[in-house]
Amino acid sequence: MVSLTIDGKSVQVEKGTTILEAAATVGIKIPTLCWLKKVSPTGACRVCAVEVEGVDRTMTACNTPVKEGIKVTTDTPALKEARKKIMELMLVNHPLDCPVCDAGGECDLQDSCYGLGATRQEYSAVLERRPIRYDWPILESDPNRCILCEKCVKVDHEVVGCNAIEVVDRGEATIIDTVDGKPLNCEFCGNCAAVCPTGALITKSFKFKGRPWSFARVQSVCNFCGSGCQIEYHAKEGRVMRVTSDDATFNDGNLCINGRFGYSYLESPERLTTPMVKDGSGKLAICDWKTAISTAAGKLKEIVSRDGAAAVAGLGSPRVTNEESFLFQKFLKGAVGTGNVDSEAGLGFAQAQALMAEKFGFTGTSATIDTIDKAQAIIVFGTDLNAEATNVEYRVIKAATKNDAKLILANMRDVKLKKFANKNLKYLPGSELSLIYALMKAILESGAPLPAGAEALKADLDAVTLTDLAAQCGIPADSIAQAGKLIAGKERVALIFGSDVIRSQQAAAKVAALADLAVIAGANRENGGVFPLDPKNNTVGLLDMGVAPAASAQGLWGIVEGIEKGSIKALYLMGCDLAGFPESARMKKALAKLELLIVQDIFHNDSLPFADVVFPAAAAAEKSGTFTSSDNRVQPLAKSINAPGDARDDAAILADLYTAYTGTTQKGSHWAIFCELEDATPYKESNGSYRKAAPAVKSAHAFAPVAKAAASAQGKLQLLVGAIGFHNGTSTTRSENNLSVSPAGYIELHHTDAVSLGIKDGGQVKLSSAAGSVTGTAKVSDKVQPGLLFAPVHFRDLNANGALLGNSNIVEVKVEKA
Repeated sequence: MVSLTIDGKSVQVEKGTTILEAAATVGIKIPTLCWLKKVSPTGACRVCAVEVEGVDRTMTACNTPVKEGIKVTTDTPALKEARKKIMELMLVNHPLDCPVCDAGGECDLQDSCYGLGATRQEYSAVLERRPIRYDWPILESDPNRCILCEKCVKVDHEVVGCNAIEVVDRGEATIIDTVDGKPLNCEFCGNCAAVCPTGALITKSFKFKGRPWSFARVQSVCNFCGSGCQIEYHAKEGRVMRVTSDDATFNDGNLCINGRFGYSYLESPERLTTPMVKDGSGKLAICDWKTAISTAAGKLKEIVSRDGAAAVAGLGSPRVTNEESFLFQKFLKGAVGTGNVDSEAGLGFAQAQALMAEKFGFTGTSATIDTIDKAQAIIVFGTDLNAEATNVEYRVIKAATKNDAKLILANMRDVKLKKFANKNLKYLPGSELSLIYALMKAILESGAPLPAGAEALKADLDAVTLTDLAAQCGIPADSIAQAGKLIAGKERVALIFGSDVIRSQQAAAKVAALADLAVIAGANRENGGVFPLDPKNNTVGLLDMGVAPAASAQGLWGIVEGIEKGSIKALYLMGCDLAGFPESARMKKALAKLELLIVQDIFHNDSLPFADVVFPAAAAAEKSGTFTSSDNRVQPLAKSINAPGDARDDAAILADLYTAYTGTTQKGSHWAIFCELEDATPYKESNGSYRKAAPAVKSAHAFAPVAKAAASAQGKLQLLVGAIGFHNGTSTTRSENNLSVSPAGYIELHHTDAVSLGIKDGGQVKLSSAAGSVTGTAKVSDKVQPGLLFAPVHFRDLNANGALLGNSNIVEVKVEKA
């Protein structure tokens, strides 16, 4: 510890602490402008200047570390005058266009001038106007307003890890710009604009929408991925005008493109706004809510009375609140009496979560994602975190760059985290099991202790060489051995895995093997963490609420088969477009056979042509309730605007349907439902806050026997369908903001495959599988490997899901020029 005195107060802090941080521990606030807690200090503005006894010049408090015995003074007439002059000099080159600047009312430069008494300008200069970058998507950069604090650059480099902008040129010509001067090409998360203290960086979607004080600000939680980022909706005249996040939030104010800009899907012309029922001509006709509810309830009663409750099925959504999911399964399982309930979680995440519960006793993740910040070693396996959980990726970057965590990346493709990885293990498609076993073997051979009960597993691993396992996954044996050394012996290990494992063939064996790897690596210990991830925001909550098949009932594919065979006559879709699932051609044929299809959604979708009753629903910003993040944080969302037209929140729709079907009144307010679900789920409320009760973690771990890997598909062309960072689900393909940077789907293939097939970048390519065909624009890239193609899941026109078979997100395809 280091002892010092600040303004006469004795302070003790750890070595390496800055004067600014030390002052804060005793309640002394030093003015700042360029300082930002979540990035390294720059010391560019000098507003935080302080006096240190014995030093003949002032020191910047934000980047000056403490020293034993120093005496610091933070507030003297000379310091006040110096800070005032700094602000006056800063204004010499700053255009005073405050009346038309979007930062007006929330400008740190304005606040600093006011606070430091810089009320007049004694200096002047000939201003040279620099061109404004209107050619950047989503963002606009005005270098004339820039004070070169470098906050935007620091956040871009240190938090996001994108390195898209930089301090360029020098002297009077210095500006913040792209390195090559071309239009900005990045992730468009907007975190740079969020930290800009002036109007130098602004978001185009918010430009001239109003002053900050003219908006109603509603705290909520992001409704895209499962990171559970805390946000604020800024609403005016019935519309969400922007989304922000404060640095004091769990996510440190950091958002991705979806969280910050995806809100514009709320204004999509594809929104459903009125209830509809199928008329005598077989076409959907607008009706009132009473007619829609009574029609749905009446037809359900008729089918159940004639064919039994098993003739009804329902598919829920990870997009709706916990309360709505609880009421959905209560209606189907309790009122209707059917156990045929599932969701897209049935494509893999539900099974992975069940395995985690069986192996360790927890659901969701074993620890909150901020645990990753201080990990000593991190294994990221089978997931592009940038696409599936961006704020988890920010945590990994922070751990790797600021805390020297050793990062082991295992993926079929080159993803963004590659540049931060100590070892990038690019494995052959389908070879995950071999790589998991190879990593176990490498960790044990590096001296890690053998966990209790793992003797049989070690014997099986001893029977095969690391060289053989490495050859099966296409990675040099020494790379895997080095990865094992980086992991072995670490006290704080995080294991993160996602869709490429959870949605793969042999997924159950692979997830079970990852659980064993977690124990061997030590990720199951108190200071570590096991993090299975799903790309949707409330998948964990959905499963907690019981939106899953009852015992001996039909899950997703059983429901489809039941429709095909005629045993299931009625289907209730809430917040999911079944025709967008894998085997979509098969799905559409099944929908056409139904006697009753109820579609409850916020958008027009491919299920509507088959619908008998349509309920228009409210989006997340238009209702209240709770979401549960991947790491089990139960967070409230509050209504910020009204739903369009006659659309209603899902809970109100379900409550009315329940009442009409049973004749028993069902309350529809989120609070009433939450109080009801407390008795049936691990969710509790205490002093106005929500929480999920922690399950009893199992003390002993049962290791799985070594499974035999499926035959390799080497020499065959395979299509991998997955998420990209510019979108989440299909919602953001209705967002003008997201579409401005990622307007359409594509099919990515390696250049060697492109050459052999005679396909050029930008040309049309057709893929055919046993499930169907997909045609799209070719994107030639070295990020994929020969034999592997990739297509984003989000775009309905491309419909890449249509080529998939069953639960797997990878399929063998025939490739040809379209």
